[in-house]
Amino acid sequence: MSPPQDYAAALGARLRTVRMQRGLTLQGVQRESAGRWKAVVVGSYERGERAVTVVNLAGLAEFYGVPTEELLPGDAPTPAAGTPNMVIDLQRLAALPVVDAGPLARYAVAIQSQRDQANPAALLAIREEDLRSLAVVYDLRPNTLFELFLSWGVLAADTTAAEKTFARAGTAMKRT
Repeated sequence: MSPPQDYAAALGARLRTVRMQRGLTLQGVQRESAGRWKAVVVGSYERGERAVTVVNLAGLAEFYGVPTEELLPGDAPTPAAGTPNMVIDLQRLAALPVVDAGPLARYAVAIQSQRDQANPAALLAIREEDLRSLAVVYDLRPNTLFELFLSWGVLAADTTAAEKTFARAGTAMKRT
C-alpha cells in the first residue's frame, strides 16, 4: 500500500471503530441520520475505497458525537503493556493480496517455524512485541496496525481479550 492508501485504510478503520462503539450498523447509520449518511457511502469510507472530505469527516464526527480528531488515525495511544495475544486467522491471511499482507504472512511463517507449528489452516497467536515489530515493518503505529488488521478481517474471535485491553487503554478498537 502507498502512504495515502495506508492512511485511508487506517482512517476507515477508525470510522468503523467509532460506528461500532455507538452500536450502529451501516444501515443503522443511514436510518438514524434520516438518510443523510448513506450506508454504501459510509461503508466505502470505512473500506478506504472513497476519500472522505474534511466537511464530511466533521459531519460524521458530529453525528457520532465525538471530536473530529478522534476519527483521525494515529492519535490514539499505543497499546498498554501486557496486552493479551492477538490471534491471526491464517486462512483469511492467505486470501489477502500479497502486496498488502505479505509482511504479515512472512512474519507468520517465521513464527510458525520457531514454534514448530506447520498447520497452514491454524490460528496463530501473536504477542504485543510481535505487533510492535510488525508496526515497524509497515511503518505504522501499533494501534493503527491493529486497526488495519481488523479492517482486513484477519483477526480471529480469540482476539476479543486484546480488543478489550486496547479499549481500556483508550484506543477503543473493536471488531466489525
